[in-house]
Amino acid sequence: VNGTTGEGLSLNIQERKQLAEEWVCQGKDKLDHVIIHVGALSLPESQELARHAAAIGASAIAVIAPFFFKPTKKDELVAFLQKVASEAPAVPFYYYHIPPLTGVKIRVEELLDGIKEQIPTFQGVKFSDTDLLDLAQCINKNEREQFAFLYGVDEVTHPLHLPVVGFFSGFGSTYNYLGRKTNLMLQAFAKPDLALARKYQFLTGEFLNFVIKLGFGVAQIKAVMTLVSGIPMGPPRLPLVDASEEFITKAKAKLDSIVWPDSD
Repeated sequence: VNGTTGEGLSLNIQERKQLAEEWVCQGKDKLDHVIIHVGALSLPESQELARHAAAIGASAIAVIAPFFFKPTKKDELVAFLQKVASEAPAVPFYYYHIPPLTGVKIRVEELLDGIKEQIPTFQGVKFSDTDLLDLAQCINKNEREQFAFLYGVDEVTHPLHLPVVGFFSGFGSTYNYLGRKTNLMLQAFAKPDLALARKYQFLTGEFLNFVIKLGFGVAQIKAVMTLVSGIPMGPPRLPLVDASEEFITKAKAKLDSIVWPDSD
């Protein structure tokens, strides 16, 4: 909640608190976890959001690296994360690694070395990067710690990658509107029916490839969500602008044209 797709960094503190409260309330007895993103450029604001998340009963908190005055060394980043995590000492803590947006490219493998001693509540990483070597090294080196690595690049979450790299958990904006198809893909993989799993993945990739070429960002995700769910997602906040009518028409036509294996 209040992450990238939710435009958390474009919201003010009160808006972020209101959304967090509503998700925790509505998710009670329905969702296994409600993880609140509390990262901010301002350390005091991030700490305030961490205290708030703890007070309302969030399952966990997550924090991105500050991205204007950036940490350039592991110790600088860990110091920032520790100051936030310590404000919610009973709440599991995740680092949200998303270098394409933050520009902070400190490798997670390096970051994890000794982190539990400095952040006792540290539970894992939301890994939104395509550096699968870094991810694989994290998993290989931290099996004993049992950290969670939640993958966040939808178009790379492929059945062939899962057993090789060793991750089975993910966050993804695609799952908001193609969640059922993703679950069917994972069910096929578990059987295992790799041919069927690949078919779901390739069809999902076909749609993503199509919309990415049109220009696919948070505003466009909102438009697709509105199409699929019937729930008006509303406009994005500036500097993002609404998806064009041309995008909406083409995306709808493409989605309607896909013949899924379960369509019969």
